[in-house]
Amino acid sequence: MHAYDEDLTQQVMQHLLHRLRLDAPPLGRLGEAGELSVALKEAIGSGPRPPADVLRTYAEDLEPTVVSCDHPAFLAFIPGAPTKAAALFDMVLSASSLHGVSWLEASGAVAAENQVLRLFADLAGMPAGAGGCFVSGGSAGNLSALVVARDTGRRRLGLDDRAPVRIAVSDQVHSSVGNTLRILGVEALVVPTEDHRLTGDALRTALDAAERDGGAPVVAAVATAGTTNAGIIDDLAGVADQTRARDLWLHIDAAYGGAALFVPGLREKLRGIEHADSLVVDPHKWMFAPFDCGALLYREPHLARAVHTQDASYLDAIHGADGAGPDEWNPSDYAYHLTRRPRGLPLWFSLAVHGTDAYRDAVAHGADIARWTAREVERTDGLELLREPELTVVLVRRTGWRPEDYYAWSKRLLASGAAFITPSVWEGESVARLAFLHPGITRETVRGILDSLVAED
Repeated sequence: MHAYDEDLTQQVMQHLLHRLRLDAPPLGRLGEAGELSVALKEAIGSGPRPPADVLRTYAEDLEPTVVSCDHPAFLAFIPGAPTKAAALFDMVLSASSLHGVSWLEASGAVAAENQVLRLFADLAGMPAGAGGCFVSGGSAGNLSALVVARDTGRRRLGLDDRAPVRIAVSDQVHSSVGNTLRILGVEALVVPTEDHRLTGDALRTALDAAERDGGAPVVAAVATAGTTNAGIIDDLAGVADQTRARDLWLHIDAAYGGAALFVPGLREKLRGIEHADSLVVDPHKWMFAPFDCGALLYREPHLARAVHTQDASYLDAIHGADGAGPDEWNPSDYAYHLTRRPRGLPLWFSLAVHGTDAYRDAVAHGADIARWTAREVERTDGLELLREPELTVVLVRRTGWRPEDYYAWSKRLLASGAAFITPSVWEGESVARLAFLHPGITRETVRGILDSLVAED
């Protein structure tokens, strides 16, 4: 079972190379449960099957029913668009069976990952001692960081490890943060926003009220650099002013918007990010890394080590008799994980191959085409621009449409292979939502999508 099989290798490589050579892979379609059940009915049995047959099942029955996130016209949710270099190196990573838990096991891989984390920390303006690790994405990063925020806050206040505390979040915060707080048993202090944006003034008002209400102490605040639904950036500088004045932990969820750090014209929108105590960025979104790849940074990594380092006799070897040296960085000390793949390596390879200027230009393209799309919407009868895009999300109202009209339009676009766009809800109303990240998206494609909106009855 573990022996090298030349025929199997050639067949799989042929399939992979075919897909990598495509400028745009097939968009894909929604699969039916019945057809997939039939296709998979005898896929796994007690005996072997010819590799060509199994690969054919995938290529002909499974792959077509997966919508390709790396298609330029995948404009739903927050898409991903890995570079060819990153995708290729992800194959190297998978074939190498690297165990990225510790410096002892994977020092070279950890050093390369840390080089990327250092780049992100420098772009954000964090201090030289900042560091962290790669995790699976924003959800894992938010959970790992807010555990540290909670426990650090308790220690600062002299509370025991079960004392109730609160963390301030806006009413627009990502769903994963709400889920994290439920997992941690931490109450959310929900701060109302004006125009969907958390401001320093709103946070100050909420914190002042919290000090008088007799509830659990607030130990941290969460700000967002690029909300998922509309790409809105909180008042990071104003929020940071409040957290610094009150000695609260500041966590910034920049899973989507963090890539804007590469672009000087967008960097000013993120002013204040340099004050983060913890920062999450998802390279598998707007930084063109393969799934799954999230970056987690701490201003003072020793605080995370105090929370996340796992203690067991079988782990003594990775920490050393006298503790790990200053350069012996164990990624398992900075998040809730232990076993992990060094998922930052494909990004490291792509950055090294292409250079940061290419990343700057590719990131900027998404913002540029979002602004162009906004102007096209304004010029198109029957369409209304709901707000000026701050990053790459454009919200559009089609005059006279009900929710079912948007969903029917979405299904027709996907069925035709033109684009994948899912409606969203904005201020209680169903709308069209276009999220631009792929540097291959063209104005002609976008114009066709807008034309399809007004062409529908």
